[in-house]
Formats: sequence, structure tokens, C-alpha cells
Amino acid sequence: MLARSYIERILDQAVSCKVDYAEVFFEDVERTKVDLIDSEAAGCALGRESGIGIRVFKGLESKYLYSADVREETVYALMKEQLGTGGVFDKRTPLSEISPHGIVTQKTAPCDRRLREKIDRLREAVETGKNVDSCIVQGRAVYVDADQRVQIANTEGTYVEDRRIRTRVRFMMTAKAPGYADRQTGYTGPGAMSGPGFLDSEILLEQAGTAAKIAKGMLGARPCPVGRMPVIIANGFGGLFFHEACGHSLEGSSVASGCSEFAGRLGQKVASEKVTLIDDGSIAGEWGSLGVDDEGILTQKNVLIENGILKGYLLDRLNAKRMGMKPTGSSRRENYRFAPVSRMTNTYIAPGTDRLEDMIGSIERGLFVKGINGGSVDPLTGEFNFNTDETYLIEKGKVTVPLMSATLVGTGGEILPKVDMVSDDFALGHGYCYAGSGQLPIGAGQPAVRITEMTVGGKEL
Repeated sequence: MLARSYIERILDQAVSCKVDYAEVFFEDVERTKVDLIDSEAAGCALGRESGIGIRVFKGLESKYLYSADVREETVYALMKEQLGTGGVFDKRTPLSEISPHGIVTQKTAPCDRRLREKIDRLREAVETGKNVDSCIVQGRAVYVDADQRVQIANTEGTYVEDRRIRTRVRFMMTAKAPGYADRQTGYTGPGAMSGPGFLDSEILLEQAGTAAKIAKGMLGARPCPVGRMPVIIANGFGGLFFHEACGHSLEGSSVASGCSEFAGRLGQKVASEKVTLIDDGSIAGEWGSLGVDDEGILTQKNVLIENGILKGYLLDRLNAKRMGMKPTGSSRRENYRFAPVSRMTNTYIAPGTDRLEDMIGSIERGLFVKGINGGSVDPLTGEFNFNTDETYLIEKGKVTVPLMSATLVGTGGEILPKVDMVSDDFALGHGYCYAGSGQLPIGAGQPAVRITEMTVGGKEL
């Protein structure tokens, strides 16, 4: 970690360049990754990286500098080059990208005791999944952990240190059986803001088994029907649907510039009264949580939509300043190479009082979506599209056959008012979000929700 006196000197140097605000972010992070296919470790890596990022504001403009070389002479030379010494702040000047120095990334054989123990535990989980049924022909586990230590300081008097330890495993179990022409893969991805002890929990074995059962259940999947129809999206990581459909449009980076369908609509009804959307980075132990955000502000529970009414946005310091509002502890970045912006943490639909059985029973013909691979959205228009994963047909109030991947299409403004049932079976899933400040761990959750009608793309039955 850097000496606090050194960080203070950097801030003093920035102030001498006549900026309004300056901020220092330093990180030192160790990572492990293991890729296990069946019982063989296909790849193992250990790495350590550190670097510094410096951000300054002048009015409503900002500039971001970073370096993997944190020696004083290097950092001062970078600041002099980009900020000048007499108040030069030209937003047209390209940001400096100093070649990283001191990054250590090496492929490591599983001879390290702790690494060997992790691999043994992963093997046990994969074997548990493969033993679910003889149709499971391959099991794969991808393990990652990170131990990130950060220092954040600014010219407003903030100085904080934070340690962020995360662990996640992704299971991919593949099924192939006589009588079926297709191969199907089931996927689960449990994660937590905790250390490798996460591997010792029974969750690991359960999740591997769940992935295998999904793969088996999807054998013989039929083409998905197309058209307008009711859709039920299951609990857990089905919440990624709302993360994409409206979450990005509520981030300050979109709202402050007017590039959001929800800009200027605080206090207005934007969804059905069944919908309460929350982002909370302070949930203990959750994959998407943080003690403080990447601007040194305590994370908190932010209610974005309450009973259908738009209540708030996710705001970083700069966009909060542009909007005349307060930051919400929502500023994030992948690492020191990225300037922080407003991003989601653990985003979810609050539980309701309806029952999943009643939702399914109410549908004559529609879809039951249990998994979503990913999607994209245009925050300005709210237009989104998603590829589903585990999907089933609902016919006459019953879940019947598995379906091949479908595409869900629409806009947040169109879909939110059409959520007419929200169940009580809340769960939070784990994944990554990819946007302007890099790849970030996020939680996405919900109970099961029913959307009365939306556009589904696929193939005619």
C-alpha cells in the first residue's frame, strides 16, 4: 500500500494545477483462476497487479490518468504532461496510457498446497454433478478468486482503505443421451464476497448437481414459438432481465446526459404498482457488494422504483454534480485503468405476494424462462434484447416441453407496466456486467414475475 503522506503530496500536486477536485485510487490485487474439465486442470494461473489512478474535475469536465508504475517521479511526470503546471486543462488532450510495469501474471502448476486443495474440491463438485445421471458426459468448473486492497483519497478530505475478497465458481455440465440428437449444457455460477472457504460449503456440490439436472432436463428441446405472448421469468438470475431492461437506464452516466428514457421523470409512474426495484451494494457477503464504492463513499440501499413510481437514480460524484444531487455510493470500476462511473451492484425486484403456481396456471400459452444468457440495452430508447437459456413452454396452465433459446425483445418503458404478478420466492443470482468502466461482479435477483405480453423471437413450432 502507498504511504498516506505520498497520496497527500499527489493531491497537493493536482491542486497546484488549478483543478476543482482531485482523487487518488490505488489498488493491489491478487487473483487465482482454475479451469477444470472433468478431472483435469486445463489451466491454472496466479497473478498480482497494482497501479494508481488519478482523476480531476474542472467545472463539469473531468480527466483521468493512470499508471502501473507508482514511483513518485513517474506519477509527477504524468501529471505534468497531462495537467500542466499553470492550470492547463484541455479536454481534447488524449489520456496518457503508460505501459504497465511490475505486473506479475504467471501460469502455475498445481503444486502449491492451497491451489491443490482448491482443485481437489472442484474435482469433487464436478464428479457430484456427473454422477447425477449417465447422460452427463462432461463437467467443467471455472474457479476465480480475488483479494483486492484499495486506498481512496480526495481533496474533500476523504481517505479510506478497503479490502475486497471475492470467490466464484461457474459450473457447466453437458448432457448427451441415446435417442436425442442434441447436446445440452446446464449452467450455474455461485459467487460470494468471501474467501476460498466458500469452496468448503455444501453450496458447491448442490450447484454442480443443479447444473447437471438442467442439462438433462433440456435434452430434446424444441424450437421456440414466436410472436406476442405472456412470459414468466423465474427467480434468481432472471433478475438480469431488469438489470438490463431498466437498470442501465437509471445509471447517472445515462441520465445526466439525457440519454435515458427515465431522465427527468422522478416522481412519475414508470412501472406497475407490483414493481419495486432496488440496488443495494451493502448486503453482507454478496458477490456484487462493496464496503465503500470506488470514490470512497459508503454503499447503501438505493430504492430506484417503488410501487411503480420512479424514486431515484444511481449517481457517482461527477454526474451527481451535473444533476445537482447527491452521490449514492454507486461509483465503480474494474481496476485502476478505468475512471469510475455509476454502476449497479446487487440489483433486484423486491418480493411480492403472488404464487408461482398461480402464475403458471393463469397462462393458456406462453413461456417460462428459468435462465437468461445475457442481453443488451440502449439506455436512450430503452430497447433491449435477451437470449434465454433454460426455457419451457406453458400450455393450458402447465409447464410442458423444454425449448431452444428464445430472444426476448422490447423496451423498459413498455415492459415495466406489464408486470402484473410478482411472487414471494425471492433469490439473488451472480454474474458480471460489462460497460464503460469495465467488467464488474454484480448480483441480479428477483422473485418470479409475470409479464402479460411481450415479443418473443425464435422459430415456429
